[in-house]
Amino acid sequence: MPRECVFTGRRARGGWTKAEKGARRDGGVGNKIKGRTKRLVKPNLKKLRVVIDGEVQNVWVSTKAMRQGLVVKPMRVKAEAKAKAN
Repeated sequence: MPRECVFTGRRARGGWTKAEKGARRDGGVGNKIKGRTKRLVKPNLKKLRVVIDGEVQNVWVSTKAMRQGLVVKPMRVKAEAKAKAN
């Protein structure tokens, strides 16, 4: 499976880097693009345990989805409660 946010659909996508000639203050002729190189622009994804449709799943989530409040994390159970259950 690709690394893709299950809430926003963000995934890695292509982009370009620019190689520029020096600025005027450095003795150049101003910023002129002299070359381009393909690169991969990756989103900020985290692997989280999330509640989806009532089930806890490990999924990739973008930090933007976390800030927007789209993520529902499972409840944390204290160690004392776990010991009593066993």
